[in-house]
Amino acid sequence: MKRAVVATVLIMLALELLLTIPLMLLTPIGPTILGSLNPTPTPTPQPVLSASGQTPPTLKSPVSYLLDADTNDVLDNVRGNERLPVASTTKIMTAVIALEKSQPDQIVTVKDDAVKEVKDNFGSTADLKAGDKVRMIDLLYGLLLPSGDDAAIAIADTISGSPANFVKVMNAYAHKLHLNNTHYINPDGLTYYTGADKKPDPNEYSTAADLAQLTRYALRNPIFAQIVQIQHYHLPATADHGAYNWDTTDDLLQAYPGTIGVKTGFTLEAGSCLVFAAKNAKHTLIGVLLQGKDKNDRFTDAPQLLDWGFNLPLKAPTPTPTPIHK
Repeated sequence: MKRAVVATVLIMLALELLLTIPLMLLTPIGPTILGSLNPTPTPTPQPVLSASGQTPPTLKSPVSYLLDADTNDVLDNVRGNERLPVASTTKIMTAVIALEKSQPDQIVTVKDDAVKEVKDNFGSTADLKAGDKVRMIDLLYGLLLPSGDDAAIAIADTISGSPANFVKVMNAYAHKLHLNNTHYINPDGLTYYTGADKKPDPNEYSTAADLAQLTRYALRNPIFAQIVQIQHYHLPATADHGAYNWDTTDDLLQAYPGTIGVKTGFTLEAGSCLVFAAKNAKHTLIGVLLQGKDKNDRFTDAPQLLDWGFNLPLKAPTPTPTPIHK
C-alpha cells in the first residue's frame, strides 16, 4: 500500500515538471533579468567635431576658438562663448580706441596714476616715468609689446581724462561692435578686487568668440597690424623722456611662420591667455586660447590649432569692408 502511494506521488511530480519546463522556456524574460544577464555597454566617448565637421586637435588650453578672418567662419569652438576674465588681451580694445580717437603724433603726458597702477597691482610695465611726454604711436608699442599697464592708463587719461571715463568708451565700443558678452572695468585687464572679502570684480569679462571678432576688426587697421608683428621696439631718449626698449611677450612670433602676433595675457583668475593671428597664401586665421594652466602651453597649442585650421577645406575669402579709422 505504501509503495503504491509513493509511486503515485512520484508520477504526479514528474507530470508537473513535464508541464512547467516548456512554459518556462516560452515565457519572455523581463527587462530587469535581461539587463542583469546582458548589461548595457558603456558608450565610447566620441570626438567633438568642429563646425567644419573635422576633429580639432587636443589642446592643453581649456578654452579654444579659431576663426577664419576672411570668411568669418568659426572653425573651432571649445567654450568659446563662456564669459571669462581675459587679462591683458583687454588691451586690444584699448589700442583700437587709441587709434581711432587720437592722432599718432599726439603727445601723451604720463601721470602718477599710470605708475601707481603698476605698483599697486603688481602689473606688467613699460617702465614709464611720471612726467614723461611720449607720442601716442610710441606709447602703443609700450602697450602691446611689453603689455604695459602704465601705458594703458596713460592712454586712458589722455583720451578720456580718466580711466573711469575711458572704460565708458570701451563698453560703448563693445556694444557698437556687437561684442555682447564683453564688459570692461579698466583699460589694462588687471583683476580688481572688491568688497570686504576682496573677491574679483565680476563685471570684467569677455569670451573667446568676442575676442576673435574684436581682433578681426583691429587687424583692419594697418598701424595695429604693424605694431603687433614687431618683436622689439627701441625708443631713443629725448628731452621729454628717457630711452625705452620694449620686447614682445608673444613667443609665437618666433615659433610659427606667418604669425601676425596680437596679444598675450595673464592673471591668476584668467590663467594664461593668447590671442593670435597667422596667414598663409590664401587665408588669415585668428585664434584665442584662455584659462591656460602653464604659460608655455599656449605657445605649443597655437601652432597645432593653426596647422589644423590651414589644412581644412576653407571657403574662398569674401571681401570685407574696411572700417574708417578716425
